[in-house]
Amino acid sequence: MRAFGHPDSLVREYDHWVVLVRPKQVTLGALVMACKERAQSFGAVSSEAFREHERVVRDIEQGLKAFSAFEKINYLMLMMVDKEVHYHVLPRYSETRNFEGVDYPDPGWPAVPDLTSGPVLEGESLAAMVAGIRGCWPD
Repeated sequence: MRAFGHPDSLVREYDHWVVLVRPKQVTLGALVMACKERAQSFGAVSSEAFREHERVVRDIEQGLKAFSAFEKINYLMLMMVDKEVHYHVLPRYSETRNFEGVDYPDPGWPAVPDLTSGPVLEGESLAAMVAGIRGCWPD
């Protein structure tokens, strides 16, 4: 989770999962949904985490829809560098979005997201994104 800026990037913590703002914003509102367990394969995640998974996904979609009205959403489970179970959650847009004066295009639209694009958030810009998304999160 530290690789994704935890605890500064934390949007919401659940019993078995955390939702973090992805410091490299491939698209506006890009998140990481990470399992708090040490599992290194999806099949190794506990039954309790699987049960909670549904709620976390629903909260992500509701919160991001309120934050940025995405058109599509992609969940990428890559786990090549960071081996513990996590998803890269990428809201997708057909047109450039703007947040706090920064443009966020989606150069891969409508195909595969371009994981090399997007600004890297840190400090005040990361805090603003976290606060913006957190303010739209369901209770």
